[in-house]
Amino acid sequence: MALKATIYKADLQIADMDRHYYADHALTIARHPSETDERMMARVLAYAMNAQDGIAFTKGLFDVDEPEVWVKSLTDEIKLWIDLGQPDEARIRRACSRADQVVVLCYSSSCDLWWKSIANKLTRLTNLTVLQLPVETTQALAALAERSMRLQFMVQDGEIWINTDNANVPVKLISLQPSA
Repeated sequence: MALKATIYKADLQIADMDRHYYADHALTIARHPSETDERMMARVLAYAMNAQDGIAFTKGLFDVDEPEVWVKSLTDEIKLWIDLGQPDEARIRRACSRADQVVVLCYSSSCDLWWKSIANKLTRLTNLTVLQLPVETTQALAALAERSMRLQFMVQDGEIWINTDNANVPVKLISLQPSA
């Protein structure tokens, strides 16, 4: 018998002063049995960092033809494609051809090795942004994971802070490839 996804609820309060985006989001997150707290919280972070009209979690691990998070227009065009981890070069190229903007958020200790192996092949992709989330930050985010969460995301001058009633986590992203 296959294991079922575990359901998490997250109330996000987002104050992104850099983009002038202020909103509350009530999320229902299906955590795949093989997914870690680090990966799930990286998905929540990716969602919060890019929150806008049309943003949604996808089938993710259940469907290899979809990203973790995307933003679709009203005409069903993919405006933003967000992948997590270390996708292969072919997947990134395919995503860049399907979406207006692609963001890859790498969150493991082997990000540097992965990026060095494919960076030269992807430099011409002007709609690609690659960000690295340091291991210390992913571990701090994983510690925030609860079945019912209330998270406050604040972004100002490129700095990201995630607050709960019990913890404050600064998020330091390393830009491996900024978009053109």
